[in-house]
Amino acid sequence: MVASTVRERLRRQEPLFGAWMSSSDVAMVAAVASAGFDYVVIDLQHGAATEAFLPGLCASIALTGAVPIARARSGAFADVGRALDLGAQGVIVPNVDDDAAATTVVRAVRYPPDGDRSIGRLHGDNTDPLCFVMVESTSAMQALPRTLDLPGIDGIYVGPADLSLSLGCTPTHTDRTFDSAISHVLNQCRARSVPVGVHDPMAAEVNRYVGAGCQLINVFSDRPALTRLAQDARQRVKGSV
Repeated sequence: MVASTVRERLRRQEPLFGAWMSSSDVAMVAAVASAGFDYVVIDLQHGAATEAFLPGLCASIALTGAVPIARARSGAFADVGRALDLGAQGVIVPNVDDDAAATTVVRAVRYPPDGDRSIGRLHGDNTDPLCFVMVESTSAMQALPRTLDLPGIDGIYVGPADLSLSLGCTPTHTDRTFDSAISHVLNQCRARSVPVGVHDPMAAEVNRYVGAGCQLINVFSDRPALTRLAQDARQRVKGSV
């Protein structure tokens, strides 16, 4: 599957399921990607991988049929373009606090005349990559209607942890402030037919998110999954001794 296929499926309002990887290990990333996810995200902002790992990681993901996407380190021109040059077929860009910042991101993703990206790919030939911007602050929420009107954005991705910090609440649906904020984002995006992405790293609330209209749902994350497996194993050991 390629970026254009993902874009078309999003236009048909299909839900897509992905994995979120902090690891820089090619074998581990490939093993997760081979489970049949629609896309796999390499986290350059908070994960262990750096740009030097991207060509191998993206190639291993693409071989499984999933689309490799990078969460860029930032919305800076070089950080966005570099991730795409090294093999990512799309970017999820963090800390996009308003429509002006979103405009800068779009121009970093698109080639002229629609943007400012420079041709110089080291890996792959993806000329129309996916562009997702993260909403993770009160200012981003306030600017959301203007952001959604920008051409070139394929979807909005909610950053639950940072958004909850900005709102002064907890990132759980039992927190009324947080739940109201998520509903606001979903309603704004639904009104403009813009896909929304969310974290559900242990696939605990898939039905809730699909029912709410989310189309990009990360249902696996390597770090919490490994932590959970290790804790379970340790508990079984304690129970047998």
